[in-house]
Amino acid sequence: MTAATDTTAPVAGIPATGAARQVWRRLRTRPAALVSAAVLLLLVLLALAAPLLAALEGQDANTYHDDLVDSARGGVPYGAFGGASADHWLGVEPGTGRDLFVRLLHGARISLLVAVGATTVQVLIGVLVGLAAGLGNRWVDSVLGRVTDVLVALPMLVLAVALTAVVPRGFPRPLLLILVIGFLGWAGTSRIVRAQTLTLKSLDFVAASRLAGSGPWRTARRELLPSLAAPVITYAAILVPTNIVVEASLSFLGVGVTPPTPSWGQMLSTAQTWFRADPAYVLLPAGLLFVTVLAFTVLGDAVRTALDPREASRLRVGTRKESRRDSRKETSR
Repeated sequence: MTAATDTTAPVAGIPATGAARQVWRRLRTRPAALVSAAVLLLLVLLALAAPLLAALEGQDANTYHDDLVDSARGGVPYGAFGGASADHWLGVEPGTGRDLFVRLLHGARISLLVAVGATTVQVLIGVLVGLAAGLGNRWVDSVLGRVTDVLVALPMLVLAVALTAVVPRGFPRPLLLILVIGFLGWAGTSRIVRAQTLTLKSLDFVAASRLAGSGPWRTARRELLPSLAAPVITYAAILVPTNIVVEASLSFLGVGVTPPTPSWGQMLSTAQTWFRADPAYVLLPAGLLFVTVLAFTVLGDAVRTALDPREASRLRVGTRKESRRDSRKETSR
Protein backbone atom coordinates (compact mmCIF):
# COMPACT_ATOMS: atom_id res chain seq x y z
CA MET A 1 0.00 0.00 0.00
CA THR A 2 1.33 3.39 -0.97
CA ALA A 3 1.36 6.51 1.11
CA ALA A 4 -1.54 7.84 -0.92
CA THR A 5 -3.81 4.95 -0.05
CA ASP A 6 -3.00 5.31 3.64
CA THR A 7 -5.07 8.48 3.78
CA THR A 8 -8.23 6.40 3.48
CA ALA A 9 -7.21 3.78 6.01
CA PRO A 10 -9.36 5.04 8.89
CA VAL A 11 -12.47 4.26 6.84
CA ALA A 12 -11.66 1.94 3.97
CA GLY A 13 -8.82 -0.12 5.40
CA ILE A 14 -10.47 -1.17 8.65
CA PRO A 15 -13.51 -3.42 8.99
CA ALA A 16 -16.73 -1.60 9.84
CA THR A 17 -16.86 -3.03 13.36
CA GLY A 18 -13.25 -2.06 14.04
CA ALA A 19 -13.78 1.47 12.72
CA ALA A 20 -16.92 1.84 14.82
CA ARG A 21 -15.00 0.76 17.94
CA GLN A 22 -12.27 3.31 17.21
CA VAL A 23 -14.81 6.10 16.77
CA TRP A 24 -16.58 5.10 19.99
CA ARG A 25 -13.30 5.07 21.93
CA ARG A 26 -12.48 8.57 20.71
CA LEU A 27 -15.96 9.85 21.54
CA ARG A 28 -15.74 8.45 25.07
CA THR A 29 -12.77 10.70 25.78
CA ARG A 30 -14.90 13.81 25.12
CA PRO A 31 -17.29 14.48 28.04
CA ALA A 32 -19.09 17.20 26.09
CA ALA A 33 -19.93 14.72 23.34
CA LEU A 34 -21.29 12.19 25.84
CA VAL A 35 -23.42 14.82 27.56
CA SER A 36 -24.76 16.04 24.20
CA ALA A 37 -25.56 12.49 23.11
CA ALA A 38 -27.35 11.83 26.42
CA VAL A 39 -29.39 15.04 26.05
CA LEU A 40 -30.41 14.16 22.50
CA LEU A 41 -31.24 10.58 23.45
CA LEU A 42 -33.43 11.82 26.30
CA LEU A 43 -35.15 14.29 23.98
CA VAL A 44 -35.83 11.60 21.38
CA LEU A 45 -37.20 9.22 24.03
CA LEU A 46 -39.47 11.95 25.41
CA ALA A 47 -40.72 12.77 21.91
CA LEU A 48 -41.42 9.11 21.12
CA ALA A 49 -43.16 8.64 24.46
CA ALA A 50 -45.27 11.79 24.08
CA PRO A 51 -48.64 9.94 23.93
CA LEU A 52 -47.71 7.83 26.96
CA LEU A 53 -46.54 10.84 28.99
CA ALA A 54 -49.65 12.79 27.98
CA ALA A 55 -51.81 9.94 29.24
CA LEU A 56 -49.77 9.83 32.45
CA GLU A 57 -50.39 13.52 33.03
CA GLY A 58 -54.01 13.11 32.00
CA GLN A 59 -53.91 15.82 29.33
CA ASP A 60 -53.74 16.15 25.56
CA ALA A 61 -52.32 18.71 23.16
CA ASN A 62 -55.52 20.32 21.85
CA THR A 63 -58.00 20.50 24.73
CA TYR A 64 -58.87 24.05 25.77
CA HIS A 65 -59.12 24.94 29.46
CA ASP A 66 -60.83 28.32 29.58
CA ASP A 67 -61.18 28.10 33.35
CA LEU A 68 -57.37 28.18 33.78
CA VAL A 69 -56.82 31.55 32.08
CA ASP A 70 -57.85 34.98 33.27
CA SER A 71 -60.06 36.48 30.57
CA ALA A 72 -60.06 39.84 32.36
CA ARG A 73 -56.30 40.08 31.79
CA GLY A 74 -56.45 38.93 28.17
CA GLY A 75 -55.97 35.23 28.79
CA VAL A 76 -52.99 35.14 31.17
CA PRO A 77 -52.88 31.82 33.08
CA TYR A 78 -53.84 31.80 36.72
CA GLY A 79 -51.07 31.07 39.20
CA ALA A 80 -47.30 31.28 39.14
CA PHE A 81 -45.01 29.91 36.40
CA GLY A 82 -47.70 29.96 33.74
CA GLY A 83 -50.22 28.04 35.80
CA ALA A 84 -47.98 25.08 36.64
CA SER A 85 -49.73 22.56 38.88
CA ALA A 86 -50.08 18.86 39.58
CA ASP A 87 -52.46 18.59 36.61
CA HIS A 88 -50.38 20.75 34.27
CA TRP A 89 -46.70 20.13 34.99
CA LEU A 90 -45.32 23.05 32.97
CA GLY A 91 -48.37 25.26 33.02
CA VAL A 92 -50.83 26.09 30.27
CA GLU A 93 -50.79 28.11 27.08
CA PRO A 94 -51.96 31.72 27.44
CA GLY A 95 -55.29 32.48 25.84
CA THR A 96 -56.27 28.85 25.27
CA GLY A 97 -55.32 26.97 28.44
CA ARG A 98 -53.89 24.04 26.46
CA ASP A 99 -51.36 21.95 28.36
CA LEU A 100 -47.85 23.25 27.68
CA PHE A 101 -45.96 20.09 28.64
CA VAL A 102 -47.80 17.91 26.11
CA ARG A 103 -47.53 20.53 23.37
CA LEU A 104 -43.78 20.83 23.91
CA LEU A 105 -43.39 17.06 23.57
CA HIS A 106 -45.44 16.94 20.38
CA GLY A 107 -43.54 19.97 19.09
CA ALA A 108 -40.30 18.05 19.64
CA ARG A 109 -41.66 15.23 17.49
CA ILE A 110 -42.39 17.63 14.63
CA SER A 111 -39.06 19.46 14.89
CA LEU A 112 -36.97 16.28 15.02
CA LEU A 113 -39.00 14.54 12.31
CA VAL A 114 -38.67 17.45 9.89
CA ALA A 115 -34.97 18.01 10.65
CA VAL A 116 -33.94 14.36 10.32
CA GLY A 117 -36.17 13.76 7.28
CA ALA A 118 -34.88 16.86 5.47
CA THR A 119 -31.28 15.90 6.30
CA THR A 120 -31.86 12.44 4.85
CA VAL A 121 -33.19 13.93 1.61
CA GLN A 122 -30.29 16.39 1.42
CA VAL A 123 -27.69 13.68 1.96
CA LEU A 124 -29.21 11.28 -0.59
CA ILE A 125 -29.49 13.92 -3.32
CA GLY A 126 -26.13 15.49 -2.47
CA VAL A 127 -24.27 12.16 -2.55
CA LEU A 128 -25.84 11.15 -5.88
CA VAL A 129 -25.17 14.51 -7.54
CA GLY A 130 -21.65 14.75 -6.08
CA LEU A 131 -20.73 11.26 -7.26
CA ALA A 132 -22.16 11.94 -10.72
CA ALA A 133 -20.18 15.17 -10.99
CA GLY A 134 -16.96 13.61 -9.69
CA LEU A 135 -17.14 10.47 -11.81
CA GLY A 136 -18.70 11.99 -14.94
CA ASN A 137 -17.01 13.66 -17.84
CA ARG A 138 -16.22 17.34 -18.07
CA TRP A 139 -19.61 18.23 -19.54
CA VAL A 140 -21.56 16.45 -16.79
CA ASP A 141 -19.34 17.98 -14.10
CA SER A 142 -19.81 21.47 -15.56
CA VAL A 143 -23.61 21.23 -15.79
CA LEU A 144 -24.03 19.80 -12.30
CA GLY A 145 -21.55 22.34 -10.94
CA ARG A 146 -23.54 25.25 -12.36
CA VAL A 147 -26.79 23.86 -10.95
CA THR A 148 -25.14 23.52 -7.54
CA ASP A 149 -23.73 27.05 -7.69
CA VAL A 150 -27.16 28.49 -8.53
CA LEU A 151 -28.76 26.59 -5.65
CA VAL A 152 -26.10 27.82 -3.22
CA ALA A 153 -26.61 31.43 -4.35
CA LEU A 154 -30.39 31.37 -3.98
CA PRO A 155 -31.87 32.55 -0.63
CA MET A 156 -33.11 29.28 0.82
CA LEU A 157 -35.45 30.72 3.43
CA VAL A 158 -37.17 33.06 0.96
CA LEU A 159 -37.70 30.22 -1.52
CA ALA A 160 -38.97 27.94 1.22
CA VAL A 161 -41.48 30.58 2.34
CA ALA A 162 -42.69 31.03 -1.24
CA LEU A 163 -43.03 27.30 -1.91
CA THR A 164 -44.76 26.45 1.34
CA ALA A 165 -47.13 29.41 0.94
CA VAL A 166 -48.47 28.33 -2.48
CA VAL A 167 -49.04 24.66 -1.63
CA PRO A 168 -52.65 23.89 -0.61
CA ARG A 169 -53.26 23.66 3.12
CA GLY A 170 -54.54 20.11 2.75
CA PHE A 171 -51.05 18.81 1.93
CA PRO A 172 -49.34 17.32 5.04
CA ARG A 173 -47.16 20.16 6.30
CA PRO A 174 -44.40 18.07 7.94
CA LEU A 175 -43.92 16.17 4.67
CA LEU A 176 -43.97 19.44 2.73
CA LEU A 177 -41.30 20.94 4.99
CA ILE A 178 -39.13 17.83 4.62
CA LEU A 179 -39.34 17.99 0.81
CA VAL A 180 -38.84 21.75 0.53
CA ILE A 181 -35.89 21.94 2.93
CA GLY A 182 -34.39 18.75 1.51
CA PHE A 183 -34.59 19.75 -2.16
CA LEU A 184 -33.28 23.25 -1.48
CA GLY A 185 -30.40 22.30 0.81
CA TRP A 186 -28.41 19.48 -0.85
CA ALA A 187 -25.83 21.70 -2.57
CA GLY A 188 -23.35 21.72 0.34
CA THR A 189 -23.32 17.92 0.55
CA SER A 190 -22.87 17.69 -3.21
CA ARG A 191 -19.82 19.97 -3.16
CA ILE A 192 -18.17 17.96 -0.38
CA VAL A 193 -18.83 14.63 -2.10
CA ARG A 194 -17.60 15.91 -5.46
CA ALA A 195 -14.36 17.25 -3.99
CA GLN A 196 -13.69 14.00 -2.09
CA THR A 197 -14.54 11.92 -5.18
CA LEU A 198 -12.08 13.84 -7.35
CA THR A 199 -9.38 13.23 -4.72
CA LEU A 200 -10.15 9.54 -4.30
CA LYS A 201 -10.24 8.92 -8.06
CA SER A 202 -6.49 9.37 -8.24
CA LEU A 203 -5.71 6.82 -5.51
CA ASP A 204 -4.40 3.33 -6.27
CA PHE A 205 -7.29 1.29 -4.89
CA VAL A 206 -9.81 3.11 -7.11
CA ALA A 207 -7.57 2.75 -10.15
CA ALA A 208 -7.17 -0.96 -9.39
CA SER A 209 -10.93 -1.37 -9.23
CA ARG A 210 -11.32 0.27 -12.63
CA LEU A 211 -8.56 -1.84 -14.13
CA ALA A 212 -10.35 -4.93 -12.82
CA GLY A 213 -13.30 -4.01 -15.03
CA SER A 214 -15.62 -2.35 -12.51
CA GLY A 215 -17.95 0.27 -13.92
CA PRO A 216 -18.24 3.79 -12.45
CA TRP A 217 -21.20 3.02 -10.19
CA ARG A 218 -19.79 -0.31 -9.03
CA THR A 219 -16.56 1.50 -8.16
CA ALA A 220 -18.53 4.20 -6.38
CA ARG A 221 -20.54 1.67 -4.38
CA ARG A 222 -17.67 -0.59 -3.36
CA GLU A 223 -14.69 1.76 -3.16
CA LEU A 224 -15.79 5.39 -2.88
CA LEU A 225 -18.85 5.29 -0.62
CA PRO A 226 -17.01 3.69 2.35
CA SER A 227 -14.37 6.40 2.13
CA LEU A 228 -17.01 9.11 1.82
CA ALA A 229 -18.82 7.98 4.98
CA ALA A 230 -16.76 10.13 7.36
CA PRO A 231 -17.23 13.54 5.67
CA VAL A 232 -20.88 12.83 4.83
CA ILE A 233 -21.76 11.76 8.39
CA THR A 234 -19.92 14.77 9.77
CA TYR A 235 -21.76 17.18 7.49
CA ALA A 236 -25.10 15.49 8.19
CA ALA A 237 -24.56 16.03 11.93
CA ILE A 238 -24.19 19.74 11.18
CA LEU A 239 -27.24 19.82 8.88
CA VAL A 240 -29.65 18.48 11.52
CA PRO A 241 -29.48 21.52 13.86
CA THR A 242 -29.53 23.84 10.85
CA ASN A 243 -32.74 22.21 9.63
CA ILE A 244 -34.27 22.45 13.11
CA VAL A 245 -33.72 26.21 12.98
CA VAL A 246 -35.11 26.43 9.42
CA GLU A 247 -38.26 24.53 10.43
CA ALA A 248 -38.69 26.73 13.48
CA SER A 249 -38.19 29.85 11.33
CA LEU A 250 -40.82 28.76 8.79
CA SER A 251 -43.29 27.90 11.55
CA PHE A 252 -42.51 31.22 13.22
CA LEU A 253 -43.34 33.02 9.95
CA GLY A 254 -46.64 31.14 9.71
CA VAL A 255 -45.88 28.98 6.66
CA GLY A 256 -44.67 25.88 8.49
CA VAL A 257 -46.71 23.51 10.60
CA THR A 258 -50.34 24.68 10.80
CA PRO A 259 -52.41 24.78 13.98
CA PRO A 260 -53.51 22.88 15.96
CA THR A 261 -50.39 20.75 15.35
CA PRO A 262 -47.80 22.06 17.83
CA SER A 263 -44.31 23.12 16.81
CA TRP A 264 -41.59 24.97 18.71
CA GLY A 265 -41.37 27.65 16.04
CA GLN A 266 -45.13 28.08 15.97
CA MET A 267 -45.21 28.38 19.77
CA LEU A 268 -42.50 31.04 19.64
CA SER A 269 -44.51 32.90 17.01
CA THR A 270 -47.56 33.14 19.27
CA ALA A 271 -45.45 33.67 22.40
CA GLN A 272 -44.03 37.00 21.21
CA THR A 273 -47.18 38.76 22.46
CA TRP A 274 -46.98 37.08 25.88
CA PHE A 275 -43.32 37.41 26.83
CA ARG A 276 -44.06 39.99 29.54
CA ALA A 277 -47.26 38.54 30.93
CA ASP A 278 -46.10 34.90 30.83
CA PRO A 279 -42.30 34.54 30.37
CA ALA A 280 -42.44 30.74 30.79
CA TYR A 281 -44.38 30.41 27.53
CA VAL A 282 -41.44 32.00 25.71
CA LEU A 283 -38.56 30.50 27.67
CA LEU A 284 -39.64 26.85 27.49
CA PRO A 285 -39.78 26.37 23.67
CA ALA A 286 -36.86 28.77 23.15
CA GLY A 287 -34.78 26.92 25.74
CA LEU A 288 -35.55 23.51 24.26
CA LEU A 289 -34.71 24.76 20.78
CA PHE A 290 -31.42 26.23 22.02
CA VAL A 291 -30.42 23.08 23.94
CA THR A 292 -31.26 20.81 21.00
CA VAL A 293 -29.30 22.87 18.47
CA LEU A 294 -26.35 23.19 20.86
CA ALA A 295 -26.31 19.44 21.60
CA PHE A 296 -26.38 18.55 17.90
CA THR A 297 -23.63 21.07 17.15
CA VAL A 298 -21.33 19.81 19.92
CA LEU A 299 -21.97 16.18 18.99
CA GLY A 300 -21.36 16.92 15.30
CA ASP A 301 -18.01 18.52 16.09
CA ALA A 302 -17.06 15.53 18.26
CA VAL A 303 -18.04 13.09 15.52
CA ARG A 304 -15.96 15.04 13.01
CA THR A 305 -12.91 14.81 15.25
CA ALA A 306 -13.52 11.12 16.01
CA LEU A 307 -13.83 10.22 12.33
CA ASP A 308 -10.76 12.29 11.42
CA PRO A 309 -8.41 12.47 14.44
CA ARG A 310 -5.77 14.12 12.24
CA GLU A 311 -7.95 17.27 12.27
CA ALA A 312 -7.66 17.48 16.05
CA SER A 313 -3.90 16.91 15.81
CA ARG A 314 -3.58 19.76 13.31
CA LEU A 315 -5.59 22.03 15.58
CA ARG A 316 -3.41 21.18 18.60
CA VAL A 317 -0.21 21.68 16.61
CA GLY A 318 -1.48 24.99 15.29
CA THR A 319 -2.39 26.13 18.79
CA ARG A 320 1.04 25.20 20.17
CA LYS A 321 2.77 27.04 17.33
CA GLU A 322 0.69 30.13 17.92
CA SER A 323 1.43 29.97 21.67
CA ARG A 324 5.19 29.72 21.05
CA ARG A 325 5.02 32.62 18.59
CA ASP A 326 3.14 34.77 21.10
CA SER A 327 5.60 33.90 23.87
CA ARG A 328 8.55 34.89 21.65
CA LYS A 329 6.91 38.23 20.92
CA GLU A 330 6.39 38.87 24.59
CA THR A 331 10.00 37.96 25.35
CA SER A 332 11.35 40.23 22.62
CA ARG A 333 9.36 43.12 24.06
